[in-house]
Amino acid sequence: GVYGIILAGWASNSRYAFLGALRSAAQMVSYEVAIGFVLVTVLLCAGSLNLTEIVEAQRHIWFAIPLLPMFVIFFISALAETGRAPFDLPEGETEIVAGYFVEYSSMTFALFYLGEYGNMILMSAMTSVLFLGGWLAPFGVAPFTWVPGPIWFALKIAFVLFCFLWVRATFPRFRYDQLMRLGWKVFLPFSLFWLVLTAGVLTAAGWLPQR
Repeated sequence: GVYGIILAGWASNSRYAFLGALRSAAQMVSYEVAIGFVLVTVLLCAGSLNLTEIVEAQRHIWFAIPLLPMFVIFFISALAETGRAPFDLPEGETEIVAGYFVEYSSMTFALFYLGEYGNMILMSAMTSVLFLGGWLAPFGVAPFTWVPGPIWFALKIAFVLFCFLWVRATFPRFRYDQLMRLGWKVFLPFSLFWLVLTAGVLTAAGWLPQR
């Protein structure tokens, strides 16, 4: 993702596109660190990085409930990672023209946008799997269990996508210094603290999954 953005900005032979690519790459790297800590926390609770086992570990309670702060961090970091509002500075009209694809048009421009929205769907699916129980029904009783798992999975993805759109229509765009401060001075230390706290609680209570 980062390499593709930098190459796209550099190959267009425009200083505005290259500056937009550098800002976009810096933004993605800043929030990928917090996402990494969130993934490690989920790994500790599930005892596996297998997505199927992570979903099965949420059969009794979704991870979004005991790991609510990490769920919020993951969702906001997903907004920044996909370049959605209020973190769409690299392509903001009031910023550096239109980001790293300012010099592109026609099918190339469409492919960049297609990739961005595909990334939104991917992050929504990951949010559903890691925190919302994936394809599991919210309640293990009828009539919820009558609905097939793929339908529940699609509904949860649609809900997260709706949250993406709701945030875009609600919050104003951040300044670049606010964006960097939030990633490095708030999300990074808080996610690390919550990771250590989760590991300590699981170890002290003897709840670490045995493998």
